[in-house]
Amino acid sequence: MSNPQQLRYSKEHEWLSAVEDGEATIGITEHAANALGDVVYVQLPAVGDTVTAGETCGELESTKSVSDLYSPVTGEVTAANQDVVDDPSLVNSAPFEGGWLFKVRIAEEPKDLLSADEYTAFSGN
Repeated sequence: MSNPQQLRYSKEHEWLSAVEDGEATIGITEHAANALGDVVYVQLPAVGDTVTAGETCGELESTKSVSDLYSPVTGEVTAANQDVVDDPSLVNSAPFEGGWLFKVRIAEEPKDLLSADEYTAFSGN
């Protein structure tokens, strides 16, 4: 399992793309997707919602369990990935590509996000 070097990671197993024009893309890591098992339902924050770093903003349901989705940043949701809502298996099959979850116009980026190498050491993967 390889965590893309250009992303930043939270200890709750979300990833964050590089911030472009104040906006970043959020998803869950391959480690988290594998731990969940086959994802069958995704609830995402709506466009216009405000999310807060470290707080619940959605839900992922798999054949094994239900897991809260946490935002790694604070800001306003600018897009939600309807493809993932329609086909939750994208979270498992392409967690770093088509399985992204939502986009946020960032108000504040936390200082405790991890690099790919730090996240690999933290997650053991």
